Amino acid sequence: MAEAVIVSAARTAIGRSFKGALANVASETLATTIVPEAVRRAGIDPAIVDDVILAELNYGGGDLARHAAVASGMTTVPGQAVNRHCTGSLTAIANGAAHIVAGMERVIVAGGVQSLSTAPLMKWRVPDAAEMRFVEPWMPPSHPETPDAPTLDMAVTVGWNTAKKAGISRAEMDAWALRSHQRAVAAIDAGKFVDEIVPLKVQQHDGSVLDFAVDEFPRRDTTLERLASLPVLHPEIEGFSITAGNSSGINDAAAAVALVGDDFAAAEGLEVMGKVRAWANAAMTPADTGLAAVKVIGKVLDRAGLKASDVALWEINEAFASVPIAACREHGLDEELVNFSGSGCSLGHPISASGARMVTTLLYELRRRGGGIGVAAMCAGGGQGGALVVEV
Repeated sequence: MAEAVIVSAARTAIGRSFKGALANVASETLATTIVPEAVRRAGIDPAIVDDVILAELNYGGGDLARHAAVASGMTTVPGQAVNRHCTGSLTAIANGAAHIVAGMERVIVAGGVQSLSTAPLMKWRVPDAAEMRFVEPWMPPSHPETPDAPTLDMAVTVGWNTAKKAGISRAEMDAWALRSHQRAVAAIDAGKFVDEIVPLKVQQHDGSVLDFAVDEFPRRDTTLERLASLPVLHPEIEGFSITAGNSSGINDAAAAVALVGDDFAAAEGLEVMGKVRAWANAAMTPADTGLAAVKVIGKVLDRAGLKASDVALWEINEAFASVPIAACREHGLDEELVNFSGSGCSLGHPISASGARMVTTLLYELRRRGGGIGVAAMCAGGGQGGALVVEV
């Protein structure tokens, strides 16, 4: 039975939604950039790609994966859209690995795309209304709403609920967010992201063209004092501790990897970046969404036959700073090994692309450090969690 290996990984730089470099770059453009780049970096003939699997969220159901395949000239390659909220691109990679391990496919491109800047606005017809009436704009709910788990306010459902249940203070979250920015800026200055980022030429409003190749969300001027001065998002809730500073950003980006069987890689002389060791998904009550990331870590380690001490590096998405802090406490993780180059609070959280971004960053950093095991984990809307284990 073949093992699934990753033979390329790439991402765009991460932009600020609505105001940043990618504000006018459509999801289709991001997808059509990242898919052929993953194929090119792998050294694979595009004609032999068996499938493209891309996560998408609030895009409208157009199947970005198939669109990107056709737009890239791969007209005989099908495309699959995946939606598992924040963990969508981790699921896309896992789905691709499963196809390969099962012997059903040989070459798959998998990842995710998010352009909140250009996402369509939806409207919902109120059923049984006496007259035609719509709620607009509208977003489909990730779960049945309850007072402790509002569907459109993750600051409560994820950030605050996790902080309360894990006993995490605002000072601890602000300190984590500060370190996240410091690590992201240090990684940018050291050129750590250069190899993983595919530059984009983006036309600006004045007609000029910007070469976009550096994540624009990290703040060099962030200090603990500035973070501490930010108002909480819900002052009406006693003790509320979630702010814009200890939350993730609103961002645009795309990321993808190319997956093949290890036997195929050997036969074709492809360079292997890493092996997919295991993957897992988990779920809890929606009010405990942030803790689903904590739960899934134990599940994926068990599936891989590993202990937390076996892991060289961790990517635990900072949807809110409370999530990785809770995971570190529960599993006894060394914080120095977690989000080593920043995460959601600093780099940003381009929802459907974040999982593949995390895997990409893990692979390149593990290679720099001489190899080892990496784990990417995150929570997702509706009380879900997802994780993937790679070995370099």
